[in-house]
Amino acid sequence: MKIKIYYERCNLCKECINKCPFGAIEIKENRIVINDNCTLCGLCIKICPQKAIEKEKEEIKEIDLSEYKGIWFFVETKNGEIASVSYEMLTASKKLKKKLNEEICGICFGKNLKDKVNGLIKRGANKIYLIEDDIFCEFKEEIYAKSLAYLIEKYKPNIVLAAATMLGRSFIPSVAVKVKTGLTADCTDIDIDEKAGLLIQTRPTFGGNLMAKIICERHRPQMATIRPKIFDPANEEENINGEIIEEKINFKIDDKINICGKEKIENIVDLQEAEIIVSGGRGLKEGKNFEIIQELANLLGGAVGASRAAVDSGWIEYPHQVGQTGKTVKPKIYIACGISGAIQHLAGMQTSDYIIAINKDPDAPIFKVANLGVVGDLFEVLPILIKKIKEQGGK
Repeated sequence: MKIKIYYERCNLCKECINKCPFGAIEIKENRIVINDNCTLCGLCIKICPQKAIEKEKEEIKEIDLSEYKGIWFFVETKNGEIASVSYEMLTASKKLKKKLNEEICGICFGKNLKDKVNGLIKRGANKIYLIEDDIFCEFKEEIYAKSLAYLIEKYKPNIVLAAATMLGRSFIPSVAVKVKTGLTADCTDIDIDEKAGLLIQTRPTFGGNLMAKIICERHRPQMATIRPKIFDPANEEENINGEIIEEKINFKIDDKINICGKEKIENIVDLQEAEIIVSGGRGLKEGKNFEIIQELANLLGGAVGASRAAVDSGWIEYPHQVGQTGKTVKPKIYIACGISGAIQHLAGMQTSDYIIAINKDPDAPIFKVANLGVVGDLFEVLPILIKKIKEQGGK
């Protein structure tokens, strides 16, 4: 979409200039001009009293799909180290390679990472495209998006994957817009349609009640963000060779963001990194009873999770939600307390290493995936469990 201005209608009332939230409209040579700050939000079209601004649809150009080859995954870093979720994206890429037989390439931005990305090659990546620059020491959405879009336009990959983390969710949609393709966000699975050679992207829809399978037939690359903990991290392999291709920024960096300082936020709920999760559901009956869940989690050095029912009831905040419409987790131990086990919840935790379920309904679906099931009232079971842990030196 483009913005078209009908100058014969415009009387320079400046209404669009005053209302544009991005400072994207200005007057040059006695004419309204749209500058590069424009995000195509369309507000100027709605508020122009003279109807002098309209949308102009671009013609969709057919592209040669055969030019696009390769499975790319974005390599996320954290504090100068390769983030564990990057190895999960490599596993996802290797799954696709089995059916598509195209090379796997990692894309990494940062500083002093050359030795570290070599570990991705040892785990199965054929190539790593690496841009090292001081500008990547801090995450800035526009710079990351512009850099990845530049590499996509230069090398034309068939598929681009990234983790649906805060970072991935922040800038990957901007990349899709820049390269004029689609994006399926927050996927819970990916696969290849072997007949058509297309990426099948699976994600929950209608509040998690349905699973949609999405394809991108006429645009490239095919792009998807994948929930963390869906795939296991890739392991090292023997006799693996690959190459690191060092790229340079050869485009203008228009850095509009100035970071004035940083502040550490305490008590962040990080369910996806927790090794032990204690979750509560509708069986807790009311919000204040999450105190017993919190006490058990503290004793075990774990995090507090919740079912959607508990979150929807306002008993606990959304960042604690586990399931299709919450977080996908894979702790060493998952303790489900008063959770019946709806399919939406199971989809978010059933790959946990060891599942303990406590529920007074012996027919609750949660017992079908549990390694250990306790049929009983959680208000009787948990106090006994907490007492035993304290007797054995728990926190």
